[in-house]
Amino acid sequence: MSNSTAPDEEGRRPPRVVALGGGHGLHASLSALRRVTTDVTAIVTVADDGGSSGRLREELGVLPPGDLRMALAALCGDDEWGHTWSEVIQHRFRSEGDLHGHAVGNLLIVALWELLGDSVAGLDWVGQLLGAHGRVLPMSSVPLDIAAEVAGIDPLRPEETTVVRGQVACASTSGRVRSISLIPEEPPASPQAVKAVREADWVVFGPGSWFTSVLPHLLVPDLADALISTRAQRMVTLNLSPQRGETDHFRPETYLEVLHEHAPKLGVDVVLADRGTVDDIEPLTSVVRRLGGRLELDDLNRGDGTPRHDPERLAAALERILTD
Repeated sequence: MSNSTAPDEEGRRPPRVVALGGGHGLHASLSALRRVTTDVTAIVTVADDGGSSGRLREELGVLPPGDLRMALAALCGDDEWGHTWSEVIQHRFRSEGDLHGHAVGNLLIVALWELLGDSVAGLDWVGQLLGAHGRVLPMSSVPLDIAAEVAGIDPLRPEETTVVRGQVACASTSGRVRSISLIPEEPPASPQAVKAVREADWVVFGPGSWFTSVLPHLLVPDLADALISTRAQRMVTLNLSPQRGETDHFRPETYLEVLHEHAPKLGVDVVLADRGTVDDIEPLTSVVRRLGGRLELDDLNRGDGTPRHDPERLAAALERILTD
């Protein structure tokens, strides 16, 4: 697979890819994409309010660094340097004191932000240290909160809706998430993220927590405008299984229907799904066609009984699609 930014024998350069999301889903996407192209940019949600990220955000007023750290770790190489630094920044302290639960990478990122006064420059410096095979950017220049309209929190009133605030609360709700919004409304996009989308050959949504990691990008006005108007092709990588609370009982086509509800003007060129998760292809194919795209099925699961993408299998599928 391609591992160079230089043009190939036919003068073609590696595809310029932007991947959107956060957390474990974006980590899976980036772990595969760095095997396909060295021109990859991650645009990451900044709404986490739990764990180490939430504590640093509350205490220092910074962007939550956790999802940004995970994206950087995913872009580390497979050599000794990459493996070592990936483990270092993902390492969490275990103690009885204030450092308990903090990830080393979170502290490193925030230290650079304080020294440089620039969130993007700080991430670029960490990326250089790690030898990251790509760039990581926040989707917004300010920390955000997610507000979700949730139905059925009270099992005795299954259709009654409640507004739940905060990424952790939204992701762990016992009800059914129907829609989300951002606080503050119409937040400023990272200018570098907007530029990356406009210059991309491909934009990749998912996999990941649909309401708290994938959809928020479409609620940042300048970023959403770029995603809708970019000349890049747009691909959606579907999840392998529903997520409790956020996407309980979702069928493969439901992810696309919710995406369309939140961004009606967004076109989709390709939808990539794991063959084993699609038991009825017709409804999925129908929705994909309505969005203007084509469906690609492949074997993407690790095959170990867990709903996780295999990096090598996902990379092979992505290379076939992105370099076709």
